[in-house]
Parts: sequence; C-alpha cells; structure tokens
Amino acid sequence: MKIKNLFFILAITLVIFSCKKDDNNIETFDEAAQALLDDETLIDYLQTHYLNDDGGIWTIKNGETPLIDQVQVQNGIVKNDISYKLYYLTQQEGVTDSPYRSDSVLTTYTGMLLDSTVFDSRSTLTWFSLTGVIDGWSYGFTNFKGGNKVLNEDESFYYENQGKGMLFIPSGLAYGNFGQSFIPANAPLVFQITLNAVNQSDDDHDGVLNFLEDVVIIDGNVKNDDTDGDLIPNYLDADDDGDGILTKDEDANGDGNPANDDTDNDGIPDYLDTDKI
Repeated sequence: MKIKNLFFILAITLVIFSCKKDDNNIETFDEAAQALLDDETLIDYLQTHYLNDDGGIWTIKNGETPLIDQVQVQNGIVKNDISYKLYYLTQQEGVTDSPYRSDSVLTTYTGMLLDSTVFDSRSTLTWFSLTGVIDGWSYGFTNFKGGNKVLNEDESFYYENQGKGMLFIPSGLAYGNFGQSFIPANAPLVFQITLNAVNQSDDDHDGVLNFLEDVVIIDGNVKNDDTDGDLIPNYLDADDDGDGILTKDEDANGDGNPANDDTDNDGIPDYLDTDKI
C-alpha cells in the first residue's frame, strides 16, 4: 500500500495545528476507550506494514520486516488523565539539539492516514512552534535532534545529518473525535518528518527561555504555568509575578537572565517574587 497523493493536498493549510474543540461532544465521548482502541489499531498497523527501500510504507506480503520491530515507544504521555503511547521510528537521530516541547522546529513533513491517504505535506523548510501544534508533534519531535547547517558560496544553505523518522500518533494526541479538514474523527495519524534545526524559544521576549518557564506545574508543559494567576501562561506573560515590573527589568545582575536573580535570597527568583526585600 503505497503513499497516495491527492489532488487537493495543496488546499490544506497546516492541518497539524491544534484547534479548539466543541465542548458539546465531550460528555458523550469515551476518550479512555478510544485511547485503547487507537493503540490496538496502531499495533496492528505496525505489525502488518514495513518501510520500503523507497521510503514508503507498504503492506507486508513477502515476510518483510514489520514496523513493529523497528519502532520505539514513548510512554508516560498523559492528557486529560488518560495515558497514551506514541510510536516513533528513528531513521536518523540528528546531531545537534533535541527540542523541548516549548521550542520551535524547522521541518519538512508528510502526514498520512493509516490507509496511506496523504492529507498534508510540506517540502519547503518551515518553522513551527511546538506550543501550537498537535500533542503528537510536541512530544514526538523531542525524540530527534537537528542537523548541521551548511552554507554555500552564494549564501544559500542546506542541512545535513538532520533528524529523520516517523511518528505514529493516536487520535487522542491529534484531533480526537472531531477530525480536521480531510482527517476523519478518531483517526490515528502517521507523519514522516525531518528535523533540520531547533530554536530555543522565548515567546514573550522576557529573557527567560520558554522551557525555563515550567515552574508551577513542572511537567514539561509550559501552557499550565501561570504564577500570577492572570490567565496568561508565564511563557507568554511579560510580567510573570504581576508586580508591575516587567520580567526583563528584574535582571538585577545584568547578565540577560532574570532567572538567576534573587535579591532577598529566599530561593524565589525576583521575576516570580512579589516580595523581594
């Protein structure tokens, strides 16, 4: 079963981005049961398909090595109190840095349904923030590293030794029972990805990198950290403690990093401390 290209693929824009759900359907949908079903479906897929020499995923017919013997399992992913497994296949690990779930990645990719229908593809290098995509991406990309940037004499560039592989994502870490565009509800997804480069993001430009703003609920998810309770996560909040002083202006020692300044030596950095004296 070879990858099928659809004529409408160019009409789809960034289907990997997470979207707001309609709460009206949540009450009647059993997410836990669907998570179990998705895992069974993915395991069956991985047992009956293999990676062909051309890079495509084909159905096993002549005893080829199944994907299940090549993938690794990323456990410990919990969403809405439900545990998920994400499967990934590493073709190249990469040689530089792995991203945090709050960083940005420079990537190319192809996204498919389990029947090999291609629903999205990007062949040009594109930056994505892992805070704004489906959970399967924000977790999955952390298993890879970026590559080396090579500059040509004409100032064009390319990457080599970059991370490359596949993500096999349950629907609960994608679009759940709502679907998206040409993606049906409750559809596990397959992504072929290349990780060319990683940017350690500072989305609010306050001098504290996103991944260092995971300080309230320390779980790798910066979206649930809100020190001053103003409903703005710290990684998007220019004044994390709500004291009227911008975080970037609480850098007492002037080294560009407010996270290591603690004027009253109480173990709380000034930018998170409303009582600094």
